[in-house]
Amino acid sequence: MKASTGKARIEGSHRSPQVDPLAALRTPDDPPWDVYLTGTVFLDIVFTGLDSAPVRGTESWARGMGSSPGGVANMATALARLGLRTCLAAAFGDDHYGEYCWDALEQGEGIDLSPARTVPGWHSPVTVSMAYDGERTMVSHGHEPPPEEPAPDCPPRARAAVASLTPGRSAPWIAQAARKGTRIFGDVGWDDTGAWDLAALPDLRHCEAFLPNAEEAMRYTRTDCPRAAAHALTEHVPVAVVTLGAEGAYAVDRRTGETASVPAIDVEALDPTGAGDVFVAGFVTGTLAGWPLADRLAFAGLTAALSVQEFGGSLSAPGWTEIGAWWRKVRSVEGQDPSALRRYEFLAGLVPGELVRPWPLRRAVPTIGFRRSA
Repeated sequence: MKASTGKARIEGSHRSPQVDPLAALRTPDDPPWDVYLTGTVFLDIVFTGLDSAPVRGTESWARGMGSSPGGVANMATALARLGLRTCLAAAFGDDHYGEYCWDALEQGEGIDLSPARTVPGWHSPVTVSMAYDGERTMVSHGHEPPPEEPAPDCPPRARAAVASLTPGRSAPWIAQAARKGTRIFGDVGWDDTGAWDLAALPDLRHCEAFLPNAEEAMRYTRTDCPRAAAHALTEHVPVAVVTLGAEGAYAVDRRTGETASVPAIDVEALDPTGAGDVFVAGFVTGTLAGWPLADRLAFAGLTAALSVQEFGGSLSAPGWTEIGAWWRKVRSVEGQDPSALRRYEFLAGLVPGELVRPWPLRRAVPTIGFRRSA
């Protein structure tokens, strides 16, 4: 497949200009949304500037703090910042936290929340994250989710959907979306049951791609090598992508016979929160744009690497400004490996010059609790 480079379009908005990576592919008959998501939105409160992990029986003071929507909002924000038209179905609490998250996603990121709802009497789940030495410690609180599923019986027509697969459970909306032609990208978490049985993931059969990490992939396939695990997974799903942490990622496409291995980008990691969601968002973007497998994998790894240099989940998701600034910065540094630079040459036709700003960037960290001036 050929990447649609050189055809990116900049669209004005009340937030900032952004690249539309699907501009060359859009037609009047397209689905209204590029990506559909459903899940739980948390309020994330992130403490930064800690010298070490909190010690039992002591009080620790953080030098910084920020708040942002978390949970499924991490994925939704990452997709929207990459220029994809994103639709989110979720339940929001009818408290100040829920109101803040709704406003941040709809007004701040341009995410469509028409299938979402505010639930009377239900307060927003909250996660407090403490970041230090490139690690994180989290504490979460929340009540049982509302009895009514936030996902509608018939999900809206979309090019793609990202589904979080849960062992032993089937989500009817996934099959419904797949029947409409939506391309399903399956994510997965740690199997608390310890069974690690692919048969316990019934919705995997509806997925175009499955994106576990190396440990998850090896446990599910009973292999001792992440690359062998990726090949074994293609017996169940057309595309398998296995993240390898500091070693990068490996992917196999059963339909085309392509394989791709991309090393990780060496960066100073401040906070890994949300990096997995950003990786998936990057891979989905490249897939919908029709890029070759290796370009998709490299782009996903790049966006994840940029995200860990910032604190927070949705706060750290990069947009095209950060991507373009990084691309121009690395090309100006002497002594770069030419083969490594060639790996990212596909970015040259995607990033317009007017989006360039100095890199690395430091965003102002949004928070809640301040009144808007009249």
